[in-house]
Amino acid sequence: MTGEIRRKEILNSLSKAVSPISATALAKELGVSRQIIVQDIALLRAAGFEITSLARGYKLSKKSAAKRVFKVNHTDTDVEKELNLFVDMGGTVADVFVYHRTYGTVKAKMGLKSRIEVRKFLDEISSGKSSLLKNVTDGYHYHTVEAENDEILDMIEQALKENGFLAPLMEYEPEEIQKQ
Repeated sequence: MTGEIRRKEILNSLSKAVSPISATALAKELGVSRQIIVQDIALLRAAGFEITSLARGYKLSKKSAAKRVFKVNHTDTDVEKELNLFVDMGGTVADVFVYHRTYGTVKAKMGLKSRIEVRKFLDEISSGKSSLLKNVTDGYHYHTVEAENDEILDMIEQALKENGFLAPLMEYEPEEIQKQ
C-alpha cells in the first residue's frame, strides 16, 4: 500500500469514527508501525486536514455544513461586538478580506470560534504591530463565516442587520463575491 492510499484510509477511518482512534489502532488496521501513522498524520495536517490529538487518539474535525460571506462595515470600536456576534451565534469566522479597486482582494485567515479567540485576536491588534484590514477600505470588509446549518447563518445575517453592520453589495464588486 502506498503512502497516499494509506493516508486516504486514515482519513476514511477518522471520518467514520464516533470516538478518537489511537495511532496504535490505526497502525494495526493498516499493517504499519505506529511511527508511520504519526508521520502520516503530520502530512495530513500539513495538507490542511484538521486532525486533533487527544489523550485517546486522533479525531478529524468535521467541516461546517454551511458557509456564507457577509459584507460588513463598522467602526474600530465595534470590532469586538461584531466578532462576538458571529461566535456567540454558533459561527466560525474563517477569514476576513477586503476588495480594493486597485489591489484586488486581500485576504487573511482568522479561524475564530470563541470569545477567547476573539479576545486573543484583539489583543494582538491592540499591540500596535498591525492594524485592522478593514481600514484599507473605509471600514468595508467581508467575513467568510461557517456554521452547522443555513439557519444559523440566517440568524447571524439578521443580527448583523439589527446592529447596523451589514453592508449592501455594489455592482463593481467581483462576481464571486456577488454570488456568495
